[in-house]
Amino acid sequence: MSSRRSRATTVSEEEINELISRLQTLLPNAGRRGGNQASATKLLKETCNYIKSLHREVDDLSDRLSDLMATMDQNSPGAEIIRSLLR
Repeated sequence: MSSRRSRATTVSEEEINELISRLQTLLPNAGRRGGNQASATKLLKETCNYIKSLHREVDDLSDRLSDLMATMDQNSPGAEIIRSLLR
């Protein structure tokens, strides 16, 4: 790493700890750890896995919505409600 880059991107250990703490609060299983603070590496891996699971869930919900819309009368009030929610 160049010295120019390291000077421009210096982040204190305190700032990193604060960001890790914030990230930990966003994960759904963070409260189940019994107060033990996970390592930053473990927390980042868990975060990546959680984001991947959210992507899978969005894909699944999108497929289910497409299937639902395919079975509905496109002029029905229900179809209009769904279209308005997607705007």
